[in-house]
Amino acid sequence: MTTTVQHLIGGEWTGDPVRDRHNPARPGEVAVRAPAGDESTVDAAISAAEDARRAWAATPAPARGAILLDAAELLRSRHETVAADLVREEGKTLAEARGEVRRAIDVLRYFGAHGWQRTGDVFPSSTPDTSVFTRPEPLGVVGLITPWNFPIAIPAWKLAPALVSGNSVVLKPAELTPVSATHLAAALVESGLPAGVLNIVHGKGSVVGAALAADQRVRALSFTGSTEVGLRLHQTLSARRARVQLEMGGKNAYLVLDDADPAVAARTVAAGAFGLTGQACTATSRVYCTPGVRAAFTEALVKEAERFSPGDGLAEGTTIGPVVSAAQLDTDLSAIERACEQGASVATGGKADGLFLSATVLTDVAHDHDVARNEVFGPVVAVIQVDDYDEGLALVNDSPYGLTAGLCTRDLTLAHHFAAHAEAGVVKINRPTTGLDLNVPFGGVKCSSSNTFREQGPTATDFYTWSKTIYVGHDQ
Repeated sequence: MTTTVQHLIGGEWTGDPVRDRHNPARPGEVAVRAPAGDESTVDAAISAAEDARRAWAATPAPARGAILLDAAELLRSRHETVAADLVREEGKTLAEARGEVRRAIDVLRYFGAHGWQRTGDVFPSSTPDTSVFTRPEPLGVVGLITPWNFPIAIPAWKLAPALVSGNSVVLKPAELTPVSATHLAAALVESGLPAGVLNIVHGKGSVVGAALAADQRVRALSFTGSTEVGLRLHQTLSARRARVQLEMGGKNAYLVLDDADPAVAARTVAAGAFGLTGQACTATSRVYCTPGVRAAFTEALVKEAERFSPGDGLAEGTTIGPVVSAAQLDTDLSAIERACEQGASVATGGKADGLFLSATVLTDVAHDHDVARNEVFGPVVAVIQVDDYDEGLALVNDSPYGLTAGLCTRDLTLAHHFAAHAEAGVVKINRPTTGLDLNVPFGGVKCSSSNTFREQGPTATDFYTWSKTIYVGHDQ
C-alpha cells in the first residue's frame, strides 16, 4: 500500500512525487511517495504564510482554537488509518502508533481550549487614573522542523501553540516520514484553517531547513533533531536576531540503588530503553547500578529485553518494530561493535535480521567507553557499576547532554536529593525516562536544548509570542 503526499502551499496541494520511502519492516514495499522541495518551494511557502499572517492574527483567539478542536475530532475519526500509515512509514508497533496519534489529538484539544483562556496580565499603576496591562502578540511567520521518530506528535505540539497564538507556519516534516504530518495538516485544512496559514514543504533538511532558517521573513524557528544540526541552525537564526528553539540529543541515564526491587527496576529501565525501538531522544541508554543490586538487576534486565519480540509493527504479537533505516541500523551495530572492542560484553541481543535489531544489553562497560558517552538512538542499553549514590549521581551528570534522568529507590530523601541535583530537564523517580504528560513543560539543558523556551504545557505559547505593555489614561 503506497500513499502519495504533496506540499501544501497557500491552501493548495502541489508537487510531483519524486522520492520513495520504503516500509522499514518490508523493504520491498514503497510506503510513501513524496515531492522534494527546493529553495523556490520554500520561498513560495513563506510568501503564502506572509500573505496570510495578518488576517490570521486578527482572527479572535476562540475562533482559532475552535479550528484546532474541530481538527482533533477529524483526526479522531481517522485514528486507525493514521496509525497504520505511521507504522508503515516509521516502523513502530501499532500500539505505539495509536498512542502517538492519540497524543496528537489531545495536543490539539489542549491548545484549542487555550483560545478561550485569559491571556495577558493587569498591573497596578503608580500614576492616578491609569490602567496598565499586557497582551501577547504573535511573532508572524514561524518555521518548524520536525524529526522522524514522532512524526505526528511533535508536529502537533509545535503547530498547535503556534497557530492558536496567531502565527502563520511553514512546516518541514522529516524526509523519512512525510505522511503523518500530512494527515495532521489535512485535518486542520478541512476544519477551516485559512489558506496560507499552514504550509508544508517536504524534502531534505540541508535544502529546505537551511532555506527556512536563512529567510528574513521567518521570525522564529522551532527544531527537534540532532545536536549537530541544531547548533548550526542556532548560529544562522541568532546571526539575524530571530528567535530559535532547539530540542536535540540525549544520553539519558538511570541510577539503580541497592534498596530497589531489581525486577521492578528492570521493567522500568526496559520500558525506557527498548520501547519505541529505543528511537526516542528520552530513551534510557546508560544505567548505573550500586554493587548490591547490579547482578540481580542485570539478570532481570536481560529477561525483560528477551521479552521484546521484533517484527512488523502491524503484525500480531510484535513488541518492538524495526529501526527506521539501514543508516540507523549501521549506527546501532557500529556502536555495539565499538563497545565490544573497548571491553564490553553483550549480555543479550546485538543481532540484526533485516532492519530488526534485538533489544541489546551491554555489560562490562566503563563510563568513559563510547557507548556510555555518545547517543546511539536504538534499543541498546549499557549497564555500569558504581560504588554508591554519590558516584552514580556524579556520573549521571558527567555528560554533555541533559534531557532526562531517572532514579530507582525507596529512599525518599535520596529521591528528593536526586530531583534537586540531577542535571536534566526532566527527572523521573521510579518511572521510565520516556513519556511526558502534554500539560507539563518539556525540554533539556546543556547540549540537549537551547534551554530558552519549553515545549508543551501552559508556557508553550511563550515561544510563539512577544509581550506588549499598554498604558491607558482615564482622565480625558
